Amino acid sequence: MGKKKNSSNDLPVLSNSKARHKFILTDKYEAGIVLCGTEVKSIRSGAAQITESYARFIKDELFLFNAHISEYEFGGEDNHPTQQPRKLLLKRRELERLKVEVEAAGKTIVPTKLYFKNSLIKCEIALGSGKNIRDKRQDLKKKVAQREADQALKNAIKR
Repeated sequence: MGKKKNSSNDLPVLSNSKARHKFILTDKYEAGIVLCGTEVKSIRSGAAQITESYARFIKDELFLFNAHISEYEFGGEDNHPTQQPRKLLLKRRELERLKVEVEAAGKTIVPTKLYFKNSLIKCEIALGSGKNIRDKRQDLKKKVAQREADQALKNAIKR
């Protein structure tokens, strides 16, 4: 029998939970990411973190900064640096649209997910504008109110 392929459920999905708390996210894009072999193996084992990362333009190319991908355990001397800038791959039209939004509106490009799609690693990036303290408090109040309503409904059903 042939080799069994890894389903996408077996592979880790790394998400940026702080992004929704710190930013109001609008447009989402799926970008490819340029990695070396040991970086792919580290991500496959789940040893990566994108909570403090961001994307920025250098000339006409988009790069991901502060994404921490741990060294591969069995990498030896050919291991990669843990926090190097990594190039993101998008179509030219999408890059131009993002660049205009960032320059004109002062928005930020934030990675929200790092996941496997077939055998490739993709990075979901979103265009976001920063929240102020009042917005964060309102979001927290909404969450608490929703949680209490769900709890009350659950208790009412049990009776």
